[in-house]
Amino acid sequence: MSESQLERLRATMDRLRSPGGCPWDAEQTHESLLKYLLEESYEFIDAVEKGDRVEMREELGDVLLQVFFHARMAEEDGEEPFGIEEVAQGVADKLIRRHPHVFGDVVVNSSEDVLENWETIKKEEKGRTSATDGVPMGQPALPLASKVLYRAEKYGYEIPVENPIELKEGLASDEAGELLLGLIQAIQGRGIDPEAALRAATKAYIAKIHAHEEGSSTR
Repeated sequence: MSESQLERLRATMDRLRSPGGCPWDAEQTHESLLKYLLEESYEFIDAVEKGDRVEMREELGDVLLQVFFHARMAEEDGEEPFGIEEVAQGVADKLIRRHPHVFGDVVVNSSEDVLENWETIKKEEKGRTSATDGVPMGQPALPLASKVLYRAEKYGYEIPVENPIELKEGLASDEAGELLLGLIQAIQGRGIDPEAALRAATKAYIAKIHAHEEGSSTR
């Protein structure tokens, strides 16, 4: 039986990383490769937005390379080694656990029910007690703000933001984008860094979430 292309990629990565392989690959660490993981992810996003399927395939391969590269380095850890098989096993097990409507007897009526179940199961698995547990703080300010607001809503917290903005009914996506772009332009025109400003506001909102949770736990 011929080897699969995934097995071929694994063997190729192993040779590059092993003695006698590539000096550059051998010098890399999880930390040194992080910028490439981000870069390749953004390049795949660009390919999807352009609708270029040839480029999508290539860029998705580059993302896959990063996964195999990190997994190969993880095999070398002296205390907690793991490889691509353990990575694949973990994500397959997770998908099965978090889709009880497919692999179990749970009944759902919509994709919203699916997301609700996913968040509930994830919360139980992770032992999370706060709406902000597991939110990666290092991500850009806009997705960070979106994630924090989403979590607050899912946890049922009614915590208003400062200076809320009222939008017209039936606002289209392109109109919302123009509003955001215009707001950024106006903020930059005042000499303010919008990324830093949004991150600071989001951190202040996170502090409100924690204060709310602490108040709830003492009642």
